[in-house]
Amino acid sequence: MKPDRFHDLIRELLDENPFAIRPFLKVARVEFTDSVPTLAVTREAAPRLMVNLGFLKAHCRRDAEVKAVILHEFLHILLRHTEGSGPLSPAEHLAMDAVINALIHRQVGPEASAMMSRYYANAEGLLRLLRPPAPGERIHEHVMPGFFGATWEALYAGRLMVDDIRELAETMGQRHKPLTLVPGQLLGNHEEDPHLPLPEALKEALGQSMRTMNGGGLWRSPRNHEALLPAYEALMAGVPEALRQWQRTALKVLREHLLADQRSRARQPQPRESLLPVLSPGDRRAFLQSLWSPVLPSSRWELTTERPRGTAQVYLDVSGSMNAEMPLVIGLLNRLRSHIRMPFWAFSTVVAPARITKAVLKADTTGGTSLACVLEHLALTRPEAAIIVTDGYIEAVPKVLVKAASATRIHVLLTRDGSGAELTRAGLSYTQLPKVP
Repeated sequence: MKPDRFHDLIRELLDENPFAIRPFLKVARVEFTDSVPTLAVTREAAPRLMVNLGFLKAHCRRDAEVKAVILHEFLHILLRHTEGSGPLSPAEHLAMDAVINALIHRQVGPEASAMMSRYYANAEGLLRLLRPPAPGERIHEHVMPGFFGATWEALYAGRLMVDDIRELAETMGQRHKPLTLVPGQLLGNHEEDPHLPLPEALKEALGQSMRTMNGGGLWRSPRNHEALLPAYEALMAGVPEALRQWQRTALKVLREHLLADQRSRARQPQPRESLLPVLSPGDRRAFLQSLWSPVLPSSRWELTTERPRGTAQVYLDVSGSMNAEMPLVIGLLNRLRSHIRMPFWAFSTVVAPARITKAVLKADTTGGTSLACVLEHLALTRPEAAIIVTDGYIEAVPKVLVKAASATRIHVLLTRDGSGAELTRAGLSYTQLPKVP
């Protein structure tokens, strides 16, 4: 894991904004160090997100797992802040981490929680709650037979909260052996001084996150936590699965049709193959040739280079028939604004610059919907890629204008249950999203 790649993942998290992490990432300045075992956040006026790249390189195999560790530290700081300033017992530490890991597994997916599965693969007793059960895994528990397996399953199904796991750990500690933790067992910073107050910038960022997320599913009986609104898992439960699927589909299409913008400062790694007069362990053919050839053969090497991050010119249909989906579409564009070439454009029968300010779209508009103005604009500006977001209720598309804009790779994101007949006749590719739930 290289520093530049970590910063790229931070920018992606800002776009994706899972668990309303954006305010936190905007105030926490990243600093790479081996003075912390995993990740930690400092309690100072300008808070720093301390990152041990060696830990990430050793334990994370893919980008989703690195993001999961960042999300874990964010949620740990958030819950620790809302819980109060006093020291936490081992049972409370375990309960918070177990619920955080279960949340990440459910909401971000097993690709992200795979790191937790490996990190706690050999954990015993209650520490097994820190990873999701493996498919088909059987529980052999001599203490409270049959109970642990049901608890584990209920936790990762979202039916158990911090209070429940803490009480379970305390009860088992009273009946058998008290829970003990050693440094490094838990992810994130668990050795922080509980008497140090949070800086105002971080406190305000966490407050924004809690207000956005909306809250309860963390504690069975919510208390008067500072900045804690009705409660956390309620936010996730309040977004229907159908709507989450709609959002995932739309984001996938938008990302697929972004092209590299040579003017973009943001960079991302790209694999590149090169032939070099040095033997490569990955090129078996060149190695065998070197055994008999008097001339050292060129060998294929898999290298990595950096290229500009993808951006595209975006055109948003702002005609009246888009009103039902408009808040959702604006939310998607706001999450991907770092990938959109600015200004982005609004259109009805004319193309006009548009901007999103505090989640509100500001653009001039007229009545009706016509792609003719968009195609004329593309022929004039000639970007590499363009995404047109419309509901499909459009006038006939002149093929002569499609040809004039052929230098641009165009893809249409068709919302609602509108017809794509005009787009098909014009030869424009499109993806129709599921009906908005």
